Amino acid sequence: MNLFMYNGLLWLTSPFIKAHLKSRVTQGKEDANRIYERYGEPSRVRPAGQLVWVHAASVGEAMSVLPLIEELLARKTDRFVLLTTGTVSSANLMLERLPTGAFHQYVPIDTKEAVASFLNYWRPQVAIWMESEIWPNLINQTSIRNIPMMMLNARMTTSSFNMWRKTGGLAKKLIRKFSYIHAQSEIAADRLKYLGAENVDVLGNLKFCSPPLPFRKEPFQALRNATANRKMWLASSTHKGEEALIAAAHIDMRSKVKGLLTIIVPRHPDRGDEIMAKLNQAGFSVARRSAGEQITPQTEIYLADTIGELGIFYRLVDVVFVGGSLVKKGGQNLLEAARLHCAIMHGPDMSNFEEIVKDMQENNAAIQVNDGSELINTTYKLMSEIKLRGELAGRANQVVKTGEALLGHLAKQVDEEIAGAG
Repeated sequence: MNLFMYNGLLWLTSPFIKAHLKSRVTQGKEDANRIYERYGEPSRVRPAGQLVWVHAASVGEAMSVLPLIEELLARKTDRFVLLTTGTVSSANLMLERLPTGAFHQYVPIDTKEAVASFLNYWRPQVAIWMESEIWPNLINQTSIRNIPMMMLNARMTTSSFNMWRKTGGLAKKLIRKFSYIHAQSEIAADRLKYLGAENVDVLGNLKFCSPPLPFRKEPFQALRNATANRKMWLASSTHKGEEALIAAAHIDMRSKVKGLLTIIVPRHPDRGDEIMAKLNQAGFSVARRSAGEQITPQTEIYLADTIGELGIFYRLVDVVFVGGSLVKKGGQNLLEAARLHCAIMHGPDMSNFEEIVKDMQENNAAIQVNDGSELINTTYKLMSEIKLRGELAGRANQVVKTGEALLGHLAKQVDEEIAGAG
């Protein structure tokens, strides 16, 4: 495929794209009040001065780039940062987390018209792509305007690599437009070079530089008081199919662990009704956070179906299973739990975080459980053996400290790209 064919397909399907966006608005997956941003129309005035544009796909990427944004703003007083993302959850979170001098817009859909409108208005001095977001028109139109482009914390999963190498010369033409690429790992670097990247550094994972997840003290203290005498474990970022395994683990352990409390934080809180119904049907005593229900001594499972509160729960517990990994979803980020001294388990499918898992495995810093039976046995062992879980959590915490020197280097590289562009 080439860019001409790509845009031809977009033109043919443009009515369906618009209909799809409208459908997403009704589903709550797009912001009805800001939907015009998806067509490249701004919702605020461009600030005078130097503008750095950073694009991050969703919550995880946006959170990982926050320390870099703060460093970039600290280096130049008349500099501003425009952060684009594509999801409502990331936009809401960034409204709370972005520092002064940074602001959020939704990324435009990848049509020439929307992209041109976006770029002509914002006129950034540099464009930074986080991880592996590759949008043909967004990249090509940025290059046409001679805006230097960087790809930071680049990763390339096996599935993404297989997809992009089937596009023929398109991937090579796009990736060669980046003047600088920082890859998370040698694996990512090799794959990017195969696809045409020329200037690639391997310097570690920017997610290692992220601060601990924030939390609100009052809700944390309230939960701490309510669970003071309970033995607890947490299943975070769970996907459909995993809650049943977690519930089975609770059934197996509750006769052996007095006062056992299992906490479930689903990856998608809008699944709360579905999860709650199944747990109630199975006869569990469940308290639901989104409904304001309190944990009582009789509560067996606490369903925390809210957004942006993992920082509370990773501080509350010592033992964590990170979801999206016992089903075919590619896993979730282990570093957030590692940074808050948790003993971590994950399933076999961590294909979206291959580099991080490799680092964790090499340092014996997390345990892979391959099925529900191993989840039960490992969870019980970690909850029973203080020394074992403490050592595991300690090794995980050491892994996340390895990337601290990376932040200053990348900020300097951004400054050099801007200076080089004149």
